[in-house]
Amino acid sequence: MSDAEAIAVLWHSGWGDAHLGHVPLALLDHRSLPDFHVRVPERIATTVVATLDSEVVGFVTVHDDEIEQLYVAESARGGSVAAALLARGEQMIAARFERAWLGVVAGNARARRFYAKQGWREAGAFDYNAQVARGTIPVPCLRYEKRLILKARSSRDG
Repeated sequence: MSDAEAIAVLWHSGWGDAHLGHVPLALLDHRSLPDFHVRVPERIATTVVATLDSEVVGFVTVHDDEIEQLYVAESARGGSVAAALLARGEQMIAARFERAWLGVVAGNARARRFYAKQGWREAGAFDYNAQVARGTIPVPCLRYEKRLILKARSSRDG
């Protein structure tokens, strides 16, 4: 299985775990496995995968200053995979920005606890414009932010 295929399958499964019952019903029509196959290729350049025995068990995707996607296979949850992927995403963002952000649906308590444990702080409610085939669908979310310090920048400044 290619990385793109593995990411699509993992994303589809993880998305269901994190979002079902917490997002507008209209979005469900746009989150089938074929929808994820379409969405993955445009994100490959800014996606990092985690593997275990050559199997993709997680990925992080950044978009400018946003951790756009972070998913870990159910079999790899509870270990260090998610924290390592998040740290890598933060490094990618810190090369260009001082602050990163991400959106979490309010009902995803597991993700909210994880981000708080990793030093992210809730910064308020907002509507995330979830991408669909012909536009976007607003999804009520909570914004999380984290101030980032690039090691080279911090040693140079101080």
